[in-house]
Amino acid sequence: MIVSLYNYIQLLTLFVNYSTSGLYPVQFAENKMNSIMQIYSAKHKYALLLMVAVGLTATGAMGLAADSYAQKIDDGMDGYVVGSPDGGAGIYTGNPNECWWDSDGDGVLDMYCLIDTGDTAWMITASSLVLFMTPGVAFLYGGLARSKNAVNTIGMTFIVMGLMSVQWVLWGYSLAFGAVDTEANMFMGNLDYMGFNQVSAWAPLGEPGPCEGTWSDYYQMQQMKSLDAGMCSQGWPGTVPHQLFAMFQATFAIITPALIVGGLVDRMKFSALVIFVLLWGTFVYDPIAHWVWGGGYIGNMDFDPDLSPSYGLDFAGGTVVHISSGFAALAGALVLGRRLGYGKVPMEPHNIPMVVLGASILWFGWFGFNAGSEVLSDGIAVSAWTVTNTATGMASVTWLLMSWGHTGRPSIAGAATGAVAGLVAITPASGWVGPMASIIIGIAAGTVCYGAVAFKNARKWDDALDVWGVHGIGGFTGAILTGTLASPHVWDTGDGIGAWTGTPEGYEQQAINIAGACLSVAYAFGVTIVILKIMDAIWPGGIRVTPKEEEVGLDIAQNGERAYINE
Repeated sequence: MIVSLYNYIQLLTLFVNYSTSGLYPVQFAENKMNSIMQIYSAKHKYALLLMVAVGLTATGAMGLAADSYAQKIDDGMDGYVVGSPDGGAGIYTGNPNECWWDSDGDGVLDMYCLIDTGDTAWMITASSLVLFMTPGVAFLYGGLARSKNAVNTIGMTFIVMGLMSVQWVLWGYSLAFGAVDTEANMFMGNLDYMGFNQVSAWAPLGEPGPCEGTWSDYYQMQQMKSLDAGMCSQGWPGTVPHQLFAMFQATFAIITPALIVGGLVDRMKFSALVIFVLLWGTFVYDPIAHWVWGGGYIGNMDFDPDLSPSYGLDFAGGTVVHISSGFAALAGALVLGRRLGYGKVPMEPHNIPMVVLGASILWFGWFGFNAGSEVLSDGIAVSAWTVTNTATGMASVTWLLMSWGHTGRPSIAGAATGAVAGLVAITPASGWVGPMASIIIGIAAGTVCYGAVAFKNARKWDDALDVWGVHGIGGFTGAILTGTLASPHVWDTGDGIGAWTGTPEGYEQQAINIAGACLSVAYAFGVTIVILKIMDAIWPGGIRVTPKEEEVGLDIAQNGERAYINE
């Protein structure tokens, strides 16, 4: 195996550095050379496997294009059919769940319903904010990792953006938000939206009807258009194009498996992670998203039909995103086992400024995460923004005080971690609670998540970057407190009756949220273990790196790059 010129330069640099520090440079360089050669000799087969997988994916996409989902001469665009010959937009998707109407009375649906440009502009912004959160996770995790694994940690997080962006368009969105046609679709959506077939960039979701009397008509300053000027969707989300809603949801599907990386760092092969992300996104994230938001089990959970609650409350993803990723990370840490030297050698964060930068990016992007989940620019979005910021600030201060009292010093990394815990816990409640309740949630996040991390350390579970303690337990805490503190006064429709009201409806809502959270915990944890166990059994050499690779560091061993060339 021929080692690249770049690696020879690295070895020469190491030679010079170590020769000036009194070590044995020749022996060190030879050992380093042998380690790298052995590592790289085993990696081409994984690259070949991934190339085959990419080739099969491309072939499948081309097959979809040729058969039914792609551009043809007689189509308006991908999967679309041309509208009426005597007029119309010519981009009718044929999707009965989208808002289309007959503009010229000839019986052909040829025009999309009107959208709100303000809501659309906000949702493009919110989608971009949430996408920006994943690089924030990369910086947070990169700073928390050891320096010899910083590039690998950041790279594992970053590559998830590419993988899940493609998975979501090809089949993920359809599995998560496809229609419920049969009882089986309560578990997972149908395949109607594969390849973004029938997902319009123009038409919103919902039934067509007059613009007067819609939800937007109540809160907007401008006058709504008359029936002659067009029709509006009567449903939610009915003011933005279907495709924009789908891509907003894509950013959630991207960040969720990226969060899992924190429980796998320092140990998992990069090639194995690529396949794991696609499998996990398909068999864990997509079903849970469908249960909660796509018309599945949790979204239809109702213990007493005579009472008003008929679904679990999860405004922005406490269950879908954080419980699933947190408990998946714990499952991954347990399957992979502890890192070499765990509990014996220091493994503290190598770059605290990078940690604070990552947490700050997350804090900023989370406003798109929570306020954007209303998919409208209205009072609920404003309320969600307010409680998100309040709970995050309270949790950051609480964690700082907890660490100060516990260790005698105020930890800045702890304050950043506490902020993330607050963001996690307020997520499911952000559309259902007011400012004072958000302070309670922030305090709970800071204390409960701090205790969970301490418990994990006592049990010697090597969830390296505390994904379970912060996201898993933070999401679970938030889901429970959403059922407790949800207030019907936040929505003028009276939605969200929490247990604090002391009513039968409130107690049922609490029970639904507990059941939904527990169901998600069991499914995410169990299926993740099954996926990793099967992969470990069939993957060449297993999914964990060798002890020699772990000792050298995954930056060099897996990626052939280093974060700091002056080390």
